[in-house]
Amino acid sequence: MSTRTLIAGCAIVTVDAQRRELRDGWVLIDGTTISAVGTDPDDPMVTGLGDDVIRVDGSGCVLTPGLVNTHHHLYQWITRGLAADHTLFEWLTTLYPVWAGIDEQAVNVAAVGGLTHLMLSGCTTTTDHHYVFPKEGGDLLAAEILAAQTVGVRFHPTRGSMDLSEKDGGLPPDSVVQTIDEILTASTDAVDRWHDPATDSMLRIALAPCSPFSVTTDLLRESSTLARHLGIRMHTHLAESPDENTYCAEHFNATPLEYMESVGWVGNDVWFAHGIEFSDNEIGRLAATSTGVAHCPTSNARLGNRICRTKELVAAGVPVGLGVDGAASNESCRLLEEAHQAVLMARAKGGPTALTTRTAIELATIGGARVLGRDNEIGSVEPGKLADLVLWDLDTVAHSDIDDPVAALVLGAQPPIRGSWINGRRVVDEAGILTVDAATVADKTRAEHRRLLDKAGR
Repeated sequence: MSTRTLIAGCAIVTVDAQRRELRDGWVLIDGTTISAVGTDPDDPMVTGLGDDVIRVDGSGCVLTPGLVNTHHHLYQWITRGLAADHTLFEWLTTLYPVWAGIDEQAVNVAAVGGLTHLMLSGCTTTTDHHYVFPKEGGDLLAAEILAAQTVGVRFHPTRGSMDLSEKDGGLPPDSVVQTIDEILTASTDAVDRWHDPATDSMLRIALAPCSPFSVTTDLLRESSTLARHLGIRMHTHLAESPDENTYCAEHFNATPLEYMESVGWVGNDVWFAHGIEFSDNEIGRLAATSTGVAHCPTSNARLGNRICRTKELVAAGVPVGLGVDGAASNESCRLLEEAHQAVLMARAKGGPTALTTRTAIELATIGGARVLGRDNEIGSVEPGKLADLVLWDLDTVAHSDIDDPVAALVLGAQPPIRGSWINGRRVVDEAGILTVDAATVADKTRAEHRRLLDKAGR
């Protein structure tokens, strides 16, 4: 028999099509899905429940959809705090020699650490962009997939790639790039082994050549052809910095988006990380093709890049989600903090009405789900959706006098989590994460950080 859970007595921010907000409601989970949402405690759906239902007291809390992270680099969790005052290209050239030493153990430990932290901060679905594959590193994609299965998160890893190294005029060291044939073979194998297209899938694969300055034009074309043949999504970094604009102008006589359009990299199966440098006309073309953007405000600011035009992207109808980006350029990696930063960055550039608190919650939930092609399955609290939910405790000194729960979430300090569910399974409670021991995870990541730096001679 499937497990049923009733969460009652809480405010609910549904983020459904009508954007309903309930001041005092309940949600019934049946197995992996939400079976009912209501406000009347005397509803037969509630009063008719037997003793077998798990009852969760939501008083003093707000329930939201689980947060969706649309861009990350989990292997970087064990290289946080390095190159703290560098530009993007300086940061990359400083860290690539360290990342060249990663192996299965390093990636698994880093991924468990990064995913544990994400789940403790309200994330229930996350992508990962892994593109560094040292020749002696082992099966790194499998290492992070095993980590996700251990922690219990809904996972969208991307099989990244680089084939343009220092000797070819790129930024990565020669030891971490692969040939096109190696990349396409490994990409096909990853989809065959891991991709699950089922409605309640916990694991889906996408293809993700790294960036215009670390892959060849042939790899971009071949990857898009393969991804569409396999029926999976495509992801890459794009329009992140002025340096990238200069690189694309010098090498391709084009803007970053013009270049990607020339190799078939736009469409409703594509999403770009960052998207800071798009013009008005380019934003219109993204909207017309339903090409998505993962907005990473904290990382953008950490690396000193310019401010993403989130207001214009949203207004045009571009699918926009939020991303924490890699932990080496966002040591915090809390997705609710990205909603907070998204509001502040947009308003700093476009004025006090540039991005509302409710739009920020939408970007963190249904927006991210749309970017990943799963907005019919996750991203809102409504019957028939998968039961990916977070119960935030607002009965605290930091939040109790903020009447608006959305303002409390987006503008206030990050609240404690009283409960988190993925596919109807409770993975976080008041005491913390239920699937792993957080103290042990911290010890392992500390040791792995030191091992990797020792290997690099740091």
